[in-house]
Amino acid sequence: MKQQESDSRFVSQTPALPDGEKGRANTMNVPRERESMNKWAVLFVVAIGVFMATLDSSIVNISLPAIAQYFAVPLSGQVEWVIIAYLVTTAATLLTAGRLADMVGRKIVWICGLILFTSSSALCGLSPDLVFLIAARAVQGIGGSLLMAVSPALLTTAFPPDERGRALGFNAVIVALGVSVGPTLGGFITAYFSWRWIFYVNVPIGIIGVIATLSILKEHIKRNPGRFDPLGASLLAIGLACLTAALSFGQEVGWASVIIIAAFVISIIALVLLPVVEARVPNPVIIIALLRNRVFSSALLSLVLSFLALFAVSFMLPFYLEELRNFPTEIAGLLLTPLPIMIAVVAPFSGSLADRIGTRWLASGGMAIACIGLVCISFLNAHTSILGIIWPLLVTGFGQAIFQSPNNSALLGAAPREHQGSASGFLATGRVFGQSVSIALSGAIFTGLGGALAGALLVSGKPHGQVVALQQTFVHSFHVAFLVCAAIAVIGVFASLIRGKEAPRKVA
Repeated sequence: MKQQESDSRFVSQTPALPDGEKGRANTMNVPRERESMNKWAVLFVVAIGVFMATLDSSIVNISLPAIAQYFAVPLSGQVEWVIIAYLVTTAATLLTAGRLADMVGRKIVWICGLILFTSSSALCGLSPDLVFLIAARAVQGIGGSLLMAVSPALLTTAFPPDERGRALGFNAVIVALGVSVGPTLGGFITAYFSWRWIFYVNVPIGIIGVIATLSILKEHIKRNPGRFDPLGASLLAIGLACLTAALSFGQEVGWASVIIIAAFVISIIALVLLPVVEARVPNPVIIIALLRNRVFSSALLSLVLSFLALFAVSFMLPFYLEELRNFPTEIAGLLLTPLPIMIAVVAPFSGSLADRIGTRWLASGGMAIACIGLVCISFLNAHTSILGIIWPLLVTGFGQAIFQSPNNSALLGAAPREHQGSASGFLATGRVFGQSVSIALSGAIFTGLGGALAGALLVSGKPHGQVVALQQTFVHSFHVAFLVCAAIAVIGVFASLIRGKEAPRKVA
């Protein structure tokens, strides 16, 4: 098979060699010392953008009550679009962003993402009304999708194939730090300054990122032949946006409501038409051939199942801590940090280990450990000690860290170099889709069994005689929701095992 020349190239790196493919790109003749220096510089640049995007995704949630109070609107309803607008636009544009990176170069897309995210963050902070804030958050979501879709490709291009897992492990550390710092920092900023500063904090970070990108990333700008596919990109955006919105609002509005059903129908029509359109264009926005690679498709399926199972922890635990256990918000935020901290500690080691022994058994073993953690979390009750809350989170985080870096390494390693941007887009889209479905599924189970109502009544201060019954209802609903998530994790274990044997990684 004839290897196409990559559309972009860093002078500091050796091309990443995908697993199980022949005919790799030519190796760059670069002194080893300069290669080592530049790959860590690229990691620094990526860290700035990834930390900013993940910090923003976790810092806003805790400030939502303050935003609702400032604009004098209920906490449910219109103000929820501050979160949903970001999620919907991100999900709708991730795959397109990855494809654009393959066509016009990763550096261009990365800089555009930094500029868009930074400027829209400033606009969020300056918002005169809620509608303006929601619109600015939608633009911020596009900027975030450009950053998250390209960041794995930047790393796998800068690092040699035998260090790909290590690089993605460090990337997982950055993500974990952004997620863990967000709630605590957001609560502090909102309490002592203003909710506007949760957006302003991105501005200096983004400016540093733009300067560092222009100084460090030495990409030869060379546009790939072919034209962009606007129809395919539009169908993809409409399909994913409607699907994400329906999953986000289904529980609140009602799954049988006209709006939710219409969103699902539009989503299905758009996504069914997409492959028909893509088969007729020379340069499709989605590289369907990637999904025919067994390692790639298995890793992508495992990724979606992992977030479907594990994101319920971040979504459900605040209800448990604040409604059932009546912990203050700041204490609840601290009790959620053991999981991302464990990921930050373990992920670099699991990534490096994957570089030496492969990804299949690490990914499946990590998912199995995370499954055990989910089962342990399901047994939390109204009287569990602080230590009893923390150690199941540590087990779950350990399993997720063992799974995440090796699985991402397998996914990106299975894609040819000229399609690394698209592979990164698939990875980011799978993550967002898994998170959305996880919220919808765990929320539907918890609410359907009466847990949400019981939690609300506990917070409202019902007579003591009803407390025990409400606690039992809450715990039962919580237990079933997490057991379902654990069952999904079991399926994820088998999805990791079916990827088969990977080709050995060549050292550049």
